[in-house]
Amino acid sequence: MTPFLLYLGRASLYLALFYAFYLLVMRRTSLFRSNRAALLLSTALCHLLPTLRLRTVVLPAVAPMTAEAAAQGAASPAPAAAAPFPWLTVLYLIGTTTVLLLCLLSVLRTLRIIRGGTSVPCEGCHLTLVDRDIPSFSWGRRVVMSRSDYERYPAILAHERQHIRCRHSLDVLLMTGVCALHWFNPLAWIARAELKLLHEYEADEGLLRQGIDATQYQLLLVRKAVGEQRFSLANGFNHAKLKQRINMMQRNPSSPWMRLSYLALLPLLAGTMFLCNPVRAQVAQNDSSQSVPFSLIEKKPTFRGGDANEFNKWVRENLVYPKDAYDAGIQGIVMVAFDVCEDGVVRNVKVLRGVNPTLDAEALRVINSSPKWEPGLQDGKPVKVTYQFPVIFLLQNNETTLGPATNAVDPESGRQVQSHLKVSIENDPHDSIPFALVEQKPTFQGNDAATFAKWVAERLTYPKEAKDQKIQGRVMVAFDVCEDGVVRNVKVLRGVNPTLDAEALRVINSSPKWEPGLQDGKPVKVTYQFPVIFQMSKNERPGFLFIPVLRRPGFYRIIWR
Repeated sequence: MTPFLLYLGRASLYLALFYAFYLLVMRRTSLFRSNRAALLLSTALCHLLPTLRLRTVVLPAVAPMTAEAAAQGAASPAPAAAAPFPWLTVLYLIGTTTVLLLCLLSVLRTLRIIRGGTSVPCEGCHLTLVDRDIPSFSWGRRVVMSRSDYERYPAILAHERQHIRCRHSLDVLLMTGVCALHWFNPLAWIARAELKLLHEYEADEGLLRQGIDATQYQLLLVRKAVGEQRFSLANGFNHAKLKQRINMMQRNPSSPWMRLSYLALLPLLAGTMFLCNPVRAQVAQNDSSQSVPFSLIEKKPTFRGGDANEFNKWVRENLVYPKDAYDAGIQGIVMVAFDVCEDGVVRNVKVLRGVNPTLDAEALRVINSSPKWEPGLQDGKPVKVTYQFPVIFLLQNNETTLGPATNAVDPESGRQVQSHLKVSIENDPHDSIPFALVEQKPTFQGNDAATFAKWVAERLTYPKEAKDQKIQGRVMVAFDVCEDGVVRNVKVLRGVNPTLDAEALRVINSSPKWEPGLQDGKPVKVTYQFPVIFQMSKNERPGFLFIPVLRRPGFYRIIWR
């Protein structure tokens, strides 16, 4: 419902702009048909403009997201907060329903009047005469009037037939629907009243062109001015403002060139369109030297139909552990950056953080030999996407590796060697496998990270000191799920406040056992990152405070805390 409300808000802004222009500039002109057409067409146009999205191209200063961080972030969701009650949506629906019910009441009242009257043959319309005294009105092709008015004032019937000839009922129906959608916008109701007044102007003009005496007709308007408006969906003989109608009959015709005044709206509407459309963070696609960061792309690049784990699997299968690094027991993570270009080819491969020249060279060789990807899409078009990827070289006690070994050619010596793939290091307590790259993820009580988030939220105690100071935020914690499922090595990566940090550590350290992660079928230690969120309830949330400014007595600084 929120996107629809945003659409209505933009449309209401356009309507307010046009209606205000009409009331200030065109209201007093005698161009009745032109003004009526302008009101109707602009109303339709103001509902079309919000669907035309203009975006300004801006290059954001945001660092690209690594594959490891993206996978860990996706696997470690924050505790789901309860969705707030949609008060704005409910209020809007109540207002719209109220307007529709009032319109339905007007229709029922009109039908009851018609059923209580007598149908009389009449050329060009369906005439219903009512024995009691009621204001005359027309709806569709039907005219309803009292029998006494029909016998004494034929001009009233001629006036209502002008409404039918011009099909004014359709205009009223359209504007009633607009008012039901924009009931919160007072200018929409004013525009509806102005349109009905234009209907009266147009009907009066048509009647005077038929040769009726203007003075006698104006006296008839004065005589019939007493009455109340009871049929809001109909065009009534007494409904419009009498003084304005008489003044408009006596006014000299406006110049046809006044129609060009509507052209002044074009720059105003264009400016409003740019203000109502958000600035979109993206990179110009025509510049081949720039690329879209992985974290900002609309549709991520895919490798053989899968995500980063699929590419990691391919890298593992093609990685050759250099013999000199293997013999020397050198291991580590080589962070590589590369671009997935518009044609899906991997280019611009470079090492961001290396470990050893031979390991770095092997990482570059493997990434450069990558098959084509499915390119990322921005606005439905392929774009170049910057990617960061960790190539991990790990040994198991410098002796053996887990998983199948494949034959490959050493690029330096040209000799055929075995590729020692990324392995777990279960015997080395100082190393662990990142969560994003482990084959089988650890599980908590048989479920994923959402269950652990719920468990943490149930046991979290908001420190009184932090609550009194209105401190809230997200504490990012890292920990290891070891081979036996026990949580160890808990530490704060990014804290908020010492008391909140300590509470986050306490809860994570009290975690029950997990089901450990598996690598090549064996339990391994897995590094995990998890956000612990401290958020106060609604009645405890921050407010404005007046803080006295030091050295300036009597002056205060308003802050949000």
